[in-house]
Amino acid sequence: MHASVGDRVIIHGRIVGATERAGEVVEVRGSGDNPLLVVRYDDGHEAILSPGSDCEIRHA
Repeated sequence: MHASVGDRVIIHGRIVGATERAGEVVEVRGSGDNPLLVVRYDDGHEAILSPGSDCEIRHA
């Protein structure tokens, strides 16, 4: 899964009724097949994310 700065990230809920989280990629760390993404979520907090199967990346 490849992402670039400015792409949108949508994290789907893992259980029924869980809300989705959305944010913007502000930095890509590392290289290769599994880079770490620094994401600023819509609620304002930032986190380092290793995208998994519950993650959708929408390219800018």
